[in-house]
Amino acid sequence: MNDILPDQTPVWQYLERTVKNVLSAYGYSEVRMPVVEQTSLFKRSIGEVTDIVEKEMYTFDDRNGESLTLRPEGTASCVRAAEEHGLLFNQMQRFWYQGPMFRYERPQKGRYRQFHQVGVETFGMPNADIDAEVIMLSARLWKQLGLLDSVTLQLNTLGSNEARADYKQALVEYLSARKDQLDEDSQRRLETNPLRILDSKDQNTQALLDDAPVLTDYLDEESRQHFSELTQMLDDAGVQYEINPRLVRGLDYYCKTVFEWVTDKLGAQGTVCAGGRYDGLVKQLGGRPTPAVGFAMGVERLILLLETLDLIPQAVKQPFDLYLAAEHKGLQSKVVLYADRLRDRFEGLRVQIHCGGQKNIRQKAQQTGAPIVLLLKETDNQELCGTVWYNGEPIFDLEEGQVQDKIASIWQA
Repeated sequence: MNDILPDQTPVWQYLERTVKNVLSAYGYSEVRMPVVEQTSLFKRSIGEVTDIVEKEMYTFDDRNGESLTLRPEGTASCVRAAEEHGLLFNQMQRFWYQGPMFRYERPQKGRYRQFHQVGVETFGMPNADIDAEVIMLSARLWKQLGLLDSVTLQLNTLGSNEARADYKQALVEYLSARKDQLDEDSQRRLETNPLRILDSKDQNTQALLDDAPVLTDYLDEESRQHFSELTQMLDDAGVQYEINPRLVRGLDYYCKTVFEWVTDKLGAQGTVCAGGRYDGLVKQLGGRPTPAVGFAMGVERLILLLETLDLIPQAVKQPFDLYLAAEHKGLQSKVVLYADRLRDRFEGLRVQIHCGGQKNIRQKAQQTGAPIVLLLKETDNQELCGTVWYNGEPIFDLEEGQVQDKIASIWQA
């Protein structure tokens, strides 16, 4: 778990602002859930034999002996909140959320035990059009961030729960006969979550899977039609994708559409966004049957990708627009008032005043990264004037009115 320091928060705010603007353009509403839930919620939704529940959850008993868990993912919490407040039955909803999640995993580049996600969840819409919308929404976000050429969309369909169960049985029979050839992790998953073996990173296991039963052979006709409609809409929208028949999601509740946005710019940790359809989850958690589809994206990994590709705008990196200082101590009180006059005139102008003496003004200003520096002076008639530096270049002998006009022209440009 790590701190996010002042030199990093502007980048976080930039990403969060961009995400919020895109989601607002699609009519999604924000929901904020608590970070602690009853442990049973995640056991029922994620599955008791998944790595998350067995190994990774932060679970503890409160003073009443009730088992609570720091949320390892947001979908179950969102379903719980929507169902608890009567937002699902016979309704169509589009929600999004952001915040910290917690998993006891081995830390590595781009992965932390407290990590942050942005999640999108939709309810009450059974057709492929909403699947297409959430994928197109994410594609628009990549375009806004300049990432579209650096990520690849992978698609698959898991079919209905019944079709997936039939396929799982065939896969287990095939792999059980070759169990001694599987890697240790896949041998364990064969007993608990066999579909996860499909995305094993072990080369020998992948070679075994070349002749394994294929999920597409077990799909029901409705799922085939649903997937066909989805791919047609993505084709019409110009969203490029790859069909990956081995793509599965690590959570038990997925059905039909599953997808991931992956990148090869970050080494092994290549997934930046993943999701799919989970039509059975609301019923599984005690509600009425409700179709649903959504996704989650890792904020740390997206920021790492933006930094790696040098896609963070320069304006985001500089926290201030103007650094304001007084020529001598007697003017300091006027500097404080003058700073507010500038903020009144130029809405959105970020001004920091120099405090703590008149030494090293230029050096302190340079450290802030502010492109505009104003040294406030006073004429013999006690009228304010000043010297403006822009990107290190001085502009001398400006009277007070000229100073503001000069700042206006620089800042607006």
